[in-house]
Amino acid sequence: MASADGRRRAAALGSPIAHSLSPVLHRTAYRELGLTGWSYDRFEIDEAALPGFVQGLDSTWAGLSLTMPLKRAVIPLLDSISETASSVEAVNTVVFTDDGRRLGDNTDVPGMIAALRERGVEKTESAAVLGAGATASSALAALSEICTGPVTAYVRSRERGQEMRGWGERLGVDVRISDWAEAEQALHTPLVIATTPAGATDALVDAVPDRPGTLFDVLYEPWPTGLAAAWAARNGAVVGGLDLLVHQAVLQVEQMTGRAPAPLAAMRQAGEAALAAR
Repeated sequence: MASADGRRRAAALGSPIAHSLSPVLHRTAYRELGLTGWSYDRFEIDEAALPGFVQGLDSTWAGLSLTMPLKRAVIPLLDSISETASSVEAVNTVVFTDDGRRLGDNTDVPGMIAALRERGVEKTESAAVLGAGATASSALAALSEICTGPVTAYVRSRERGQEMRGWGERLGVDVRISDWAEAEQALHTPLVIATTPAGATDALVDAVPDRPGTLFDVLYEPWPTGLAAAWAARNGAVVGGLDLLVHQAVLQVEQMTGRAPAPLAAMRQAGEAALAAR
């Protein structure tokens, strides 16, 4: 329920949060949609502070965007979560209903699918995932929708490999595990999703094949990554972290405001400008 003067609030929470582009994207959407009473902020909140913060929100609040380390910590504080969020045990979107309920969703997974579809990737016969962190489970969930064959995960430890295999069983994906030392082989797959931190794939740059398929590198800063630049130089299709960020934010705006479609092009332009200004 909005306040008497029509104000509505939303925010991004996480730790660290200072470099989040979410305020730029959401504020741009509000402006384009004519939502003059809406505001979007960011708050440095860790797992210990999260329950108190959520409990203290009043009826002007419409929703929250969550980043690490809160995507799993928020689940016990919610009344219900979507099937997508449940499948990866991660919530990045909270919507507050007029009757006071807290609903959790994960827009990273459909955001990945939408970003790939925008580049013409509707289906793939096989795929490779570089890394095995939190984003890798979202990648597997997205691949469960679009990949008709096996997914090979390249990981640095046996424990991470077991985790990825477990996620695959849960999501109905045929996950095969390879050691990170074999990661060059991944580059010959029709779709490669890199979920690793900055610099982790730099050693693969010289191994990019002459006719690569599609690379989805989830980083957006620094951009382009060495791998993305080498991929583009060989005329491979590249989907970047900003594409993911914008597509998942579009879905958040639509859920929180009840207005659709959210202004994808304007949000992307604002995100590109903010990154360039850095």
